[in-house]
Amino acid sequence: MAGTSSARIVLVVVFGVLALIGSAQAQLQMNFYASSRPKAEQIVLDYVKQHIPNAPSLAASFLRMHFHDCIVRGCDASVLLNSTSGQAEKNAVPNLTLRGFDFIERVKSLLEAECPGVVSCADILTLVARDSVVTTGGPFWNVPTGRRDGVISNITEANTNIPSPFHNFTTLLTLFSNQGLNLTDLVLLSGGHTIGISHCPAVSRRLYNSTGPGGIDPTMDSEYAENLKANKCK
Repeated sequence: MAGTSSARIVLVVVFGVLALIGSAQAQLQMNFYASSRPKAEQIVLDYVKQHIPNAPSLAASFLRMHFHDCIVRGCDASVLLNSTSGQAEKNAVPNLTLRGFDFIERVKSLLEAECPGVVSCADILTLVARDSVVTTGGPFWNVPTGRRDGVISNITEANTNIPSPFHNFTTLLTLFSNQGLNLTDLVLLSGGHTIGISHCPAVSRRLYNSTGPGGIDPTMDSEYAENLKANKCK
């Protein structure tokens, strides 16, 4: 239980960090749509609660999508934009495995039917990420709204700024520093990954092709590495 509580605290702080990235683009406030479209946030929540239980792994996907969006030009939904030339953020290598775009589109359609042209896609993505985590048993945290959608989506910026699972610590710290984030932010945002799963190709080189005994990366916990080799990533 202690581990679960710690993970939940990490997730709350993670989104506190994400809320700060690019927040200068708009004056964020709680219940931004309360006077203009009071049903907006409830529409998002109702749809998430209806469908996420059927595909709970999407909670981690939306958490990841939200981070990938925020790390490039702030939380402006530019990761959702398409490009006829294939040069949008969505086409960048780190974003090729993002999923759930159709889910966001369906939520957007519901909101457009209720209140056309009011709720930004940036706020939709932020709310869906939070509500998905909550629906799958994670923590609740307050989400200020009022974000504005970006109109620039550049594949090069995404490839350059989004951290890679193969980056070393120094490179990761530099990428975070470029966003005005510090070591604590790096640790917290990395910890947010515990909501999802990792795929073997992301770690297999550290299990079989490293410099340690048996090909194991000597910086890994040896017992954990052997368990992965025996049971997960054969």
